[in-house]
Amino acid sequence: MKNKGKSYFLIPYYLWIALFVIAPVLLVVYYSLFDLDGHLTLDNYVNFFTPVYMRMMLNSFWYAFLITLFSLLVAYPAAYLLTRTKHKQLWLLLIILPTWINLLLKTYAFIGIFGTFGPVNNFFGLLGIGEQQILFTGFSFVFVSVYIFIPFMILPIFSALEELNLSLVDAARDLGASGWTTFRRVIFPLTVSGVRSGCMAVFIPALSLFMITRLIAGNRVITLGTAIEQHFLVTQDWGMGSTVAVFLIVIMALFMLLTGGSRKGVRQ
Repeated sequence: MKNKGKSYFLIPYYLWIALFVIAPVLLVVYYSLFDLDGHLTLDNYVNFFTPVYMRMMLNSFWYAFLITLFSLLVAYPAAYLLTRTKHKQLWLLLIILPTWINLLLKTYAFIGIFGTFGPVNNFFGLLGIGEQQILFTGFSFVFVSVYIFIPFMILPIFSALEELNLSLVDAARDLGASGWTTFRRVIFPLTVSGVRSGCMAVFIPALSLFMITRLIAGNRVITLGTAIEQHFLVTQDWGMGSTVAVFLIVIMALFMLLTGGSRKGVRQ
């Protein structure tokens, strides 16, 4: 009877999942079965496997990989230093604060920073390098995306490092292990769960970026996210846009299942 009583408290959760997760996905699948004229068809799924969309998918994976990689390279040392400094909560608050700022505002701020008359180009002028085209490049897109996603990479890694048993690190050093060997054989393997969670928190949303892609990279970077935006807002081809969204959802679900499965394997 007690278990039945507790199950009633799960009803709001199940309703939320049904209304705001399952129903929207089913609606996207439904729209993907119609062409531009409203006729039932599977042509959208056939068209997705053309070279154009395959190139977009490869671009999406490539840039999501770069964003995740650079976020990890910056976030891991930063999280490690956080665990060794005083006033950890203050530093964590400073890292979290930028996530409270509207994404569009941050994007427009970088447009000004990287613009022709922005501070970066002014600095290049002082160095004698001259004016550089920074905006509307793959570099600017990756740089801004890494800046935006870094907090989501730092937090899980910081949590994993905080839970690390320091006596194991001391034991490794007492046995003659170098700093690099201690990190490679002790610290990193014991915090890989935080790395995995951070990579998942960055890679999945990076696959579907469209606003940063459009404003920072212009037409130089075309991904599945920008394809969905174009089909829904410009060409009004909701069927093809929904089809791209369906494949994006499937890719994200597979990535979550793979990372979740490997995490269970580590725990066992």
